[in-house]
Amino acid sequence: MGPGQDLVIDLSGLEYCDSTGITALLAARQRAQAADADMTLAAVPANTLRILTVVGLDQVFTIQPGSSTA
Repeated sequence: MGPGQDLVIDLSGLEYCDSTGITALLAARQRAQAADADMTLAAVPANTLRILTVVGLDQVFTIQPGSSTA
């Protein structure tokens, strides 16, 4: 991963995400930023999107509706 690249994480198969998973996503975002790259979450399941929204992380992450659009 390098400057100008985009790390896309496809969450379409995710069934459950707790605080450990959210921490891992935040760490991945931090590493992407350190490499001057972008990070996008794609195909985020509704239950995970609800959690991200409640804690305000929908404003932190770039979120795309499907993996093919990211």
